[in-house]
Amino acid sequence: MKPVRKALILVNVGTPDSPDTESVRRYLTEFLNDKKVIDLPWLARKILVNLIIIPFRVRKSTTLYRRLWTDKGSPLLMHMQSLVLKLRSMVPAGTDVFGAMSYGKPSLRSLLTDLASADYDEITVLPLYPQYADSTTGSVSELVSKHRLKINKDIEMVIIQQFWSHPAFIGCFTEAISSCSPDKFDHIIFSYHGLPLRQISKIHPGRDSRNCICEKEMPEWGHSCYKAACYGTTRMIAEKLKPGNDRYSTAFQSRLSRNWLSPFTDETLIKLAGEGAERVLLVAPSFVTDCLETLVEIGDEYSDLFIKHGGKELVLVESLNDSTRWAEAILDICDI
Repeated sequence: MKPVRKALILVNVGTPDSPDTESVRRYLTEFLNDKKVIDLPWLARKILVNLIIIPFRVRKSTTLYRRLWTDKGSPLLMHMQSLVLKLRSMVPAGTDVFGAMSYGKPSLRSLLTDLASADYDEITVLPLYPQYADSTTGSVSELVSKHRLKINKDIEMVIIQQFWSHPAFIGCFTEAISSCSPDKFDHIIFSYHGLPLRQISKIHPGRDSRNCICEKEMPEWGHSCYKAACYGTTRMIAEKLKPGNDRYSTAFQSRLSRNWLSPFTDETLIKLAGEGAERVLLVAPSFVTDCLETLVEIGDEYSDLFIKHGGKELVLVESLNDSTRWAEAILDICDI
């Protein structure tokens, strides 16, 4: 009997090839033209992205990527490559591990095309987004589904839609926070990547997505709601840490307008500083890999903002990156 061959594909959002203007422009063009990322009609999206957003944003984004870049390149890609190598040493015989990006290189689309000619019986795809959103996991799922129909082969394709409530994931972030001695801080902020309210409202028919019960409990419809998943993640980690109800909060970062999920992380920090908080610990459980949004936005910009408004120290909890604990959790999440 032929042994079963399996493949595990880790997928993250992507990164420019280098921190120069043309590479960043090319990356932003691919990323922002995805109809799942900016869910507007085709013509409106093309005009907004290519004639307004990219021309006005590319210079600032290039500056930010230059601040992020290391001697080894992009942290997002560096950690992905290291994590893949670690997993390859841990998986059983007959299982191969790959890393890919939705935008940029290494390309998920190209990898799926290459694997079509390989003799795999089962392919598991893990989008590295703990909480499902249509613009992240949904985009990956759509690409994988189209590929599955195109190759017309009897391959079992498994897509992990989200894993925020998996005990192994919760354990990883609980351990990461605990390593920072959270009792020494005045407050803990759980910061998640924001989304436009119009995307959240699609899951909230007839409900006000700005003020709903998912902030305090998981409603029956909440498992398909990004906002509910974020608050659920906070509650599950807090139940492990037990910091006290008045010592932690949930907030959202990386907004493009005020019509995004709130409360906003930057405004939360200003408020805490004004109330006398001197030391704040910030953890970002929607990012399993440190990247522009954690290392630059939080680590540099938010830290400066907090100190400017009277705080003394903002500490960022290091993400899961390529840790052995996270690699073990991935195998548990994917049942490998």
